[in-house]
Amino acid sequence: MKKTILYDKHYNLGAKILPFAGYSMPIVYPDGILSECKEVRNNVGIFDVSHMGQFRISGLGSKEFLQKLLINDITKLKVGDAQYTAMCNFEGGVIDDMILYKEKKSFLLIVNASNIDKNFDWMSKMNSSYNVNLDNISDQNSLIAVQGPNSRKTLESILNQNISNDFYTFIESSYKNSKIFISRTGYTGELGFEIMASNEIIKFLWDEFIDMKVKPCGLASRDILRIEMKYCLYGNDMDETITPYESNLGWITSLNKGDFIGKDTIIKKKDTYKLVGFKMLERGIPRKGYEVLQDNKVIGKVTSGTQSPVLNCGIGLARIKTDSIKHQKQIKILIREKQVEAKLYLKPFIKKTSLKT
Repeated sequence: MKKTILYDKHYNLGAKILPFAGYSMPIVYPDGILSECKEVRNNVGIFDVSHMGQFRISGLGSKEFLQKLLINDITKLKVGDAQYTAMCNFEGGVIDDMILYKEKKSFLLIVNASNIDKNFDWMSKMNSSYNVNLDNISDQNSLIAVQGPNSRKTLESILNQNISNDFYTFIESSYKNSKIFISRTGYTGELGFEIMASNEIIKFLWDEFIDMKVKPCGLASRDILRIEMKYCLYGNDMDETITPYESNLGWITSLNKGDFIGKDTIIKKKDTYKLVGFKMLERGIPRKGYEVLQDNKVIGKVTSGTQSPVLNCGIGLARIKTDSIKHQKQIKILIREKQVEAKLYLKPFIKKTSLKT
């Protein structure tokens, strides 16, 4: 089992550590999940996301290579921009979702930890016609995510500089005479920044945040926070058998940009299933795999579910037949052989956040 560069710090802070995507990762700290979620929504928290993969793509043809490989339109990007996107197989299934950054002379791709080897192998195979430079730099750097309404103020205090980059953009800065990469992105729905730097520099930065009483947060609270915003998780809400439109990723699928891998099948299956949110109206915690019913007929399955500490009720995501979606229509979730009342929720569960501040 791999360990991130911050493993000892998590251990010393009393985190519960469990395997995740091949890494020993902090799941929750002693103050508990509720405390972590509320701190991110109301103040600021810090996450270790160093398990995420990092690829750099450069050389002649790299733009054309990525335009063919990814479902979003990279021609919209200028230097300093970030773009949420995904990579599909020939059958239109999602190999992985990822964030692409346009640097001055290259592209940086941040991918899910569980898919690092799979992604790199697929990209290497597809590269045979382009011959671009494809480098896996995952072991060279580490990543932390600082999230919450006070994340900017806290980061500015540590770096002693103004941080004013817009949502889904990045800047390069310095800390202890070393280059750091600061992206205004995150997985919580709050104002936040993801910081990439050398392994040693990330250790120093982590300590600075902890010294400023920023609450360390684990993967359990991160999962709840993303479900509250209806953000997808690879392996739950999408996989290689599910197309982008079936994963509520139609908004990043650029059908007008020209040909890309999986396009034809994606179009054919565009209106079959949809990923929707739901809120429990009765007591019960939905879990992945639970059946969704409407008029006593199974119309889909839960892909992600949890108990929201902010909303104080069960919430989740479900993939259901598109023709079953009716606004304000109640559904039922089969929990331990009991049909429990729920309601379709087509927007994020948390309506007001600090995301765009």
